Amino acid sequence: MLQLKGRIAVVFGLANKRSIAWAIAQKLHESGCKLIISYQNDRMKQEAEGLLADLPGAEAVQCDVSNDTEIASVFADLKQRHGKLHVLVHSVAYAPADELKNDFVQTTREGFRIAHDVSVYSLIALSRAAAPLMTDGGSILTLTYYGAEKVVPHYNVMGVAKAALEATVRYLASDLGRQNIRVNAISAGPIKTLAARGIGGLGDLLKLHADRSPLHRNTEQAEVGGAAVFLASDLASGITGEVVHVDSGYNIMGF
Repeated sequence: MLQLKGRIAVVFGLANKRSIAWAIAQKLHESGCKLIISYQNDRMKQEAEGLLADLPGAEAVQCDVSNDTEIASVFADLKQRHGKLHVLVHSVAYAPADELKNDFVQTTREGFRIAHDVSVYSLIALSRAAAPLMTDGGSILTLTYYGAEKVVPHYNVMGVAKAALEATVRYLASDLGRQNIRVNAISAGPIKTLAARGIGGLGDLLKLHADRSPLHRNTEQAEVGGAAVFLASDLASGITGEVVHVDSGYNIMGF
């Protein structure tokens, strides 16, 4: 395991132990990072605090990433308590359930707005707040999916939001590079998380992925966590603005 001892990392979007963010948090913790995890609201507080038992020394903070006041408060608190930040993980995505059930052409204006506000703009807002704390340089990571590149049935407006997210990664990388802050995305293969269960036909998607990917299996959460630690480390010091696929090679296949 790469060693990131002495570095401070904050993870947004850690909902439960079935989430990709949990695997990333575990790997960052194992690597020696001082870890802060963020939960959305009071309803999620108990779940988040329960996770801390498996992450000795970690802290939990409340932050609704669609609320600029809460974002400002969290980063002001981080500055006061820790002085600086080295790693930011953005594992946040949401679209109203109906937008993933109906045909894409039926996407509502409000559903489109919500999906892009929560899933895309939040990365901009968090990066803007984090950058002044990354005085030693830093690594910002987000999570995307192949549905940003090709049509995946039932992914609908989330595919469009993920495409916008990947473009956002490139523009942020350009802006923040002069501060030695790197911005990258991990495109993970389909994983049976709580959020993924909202996508219709998930079982068929997982089977197809395992059948057609070069490694002939699905992606494990821990593999995404390992890639995140690499991208957060100095071994990835020359990598920014990239989408790194951790999907058993599925994305390289033509059919």
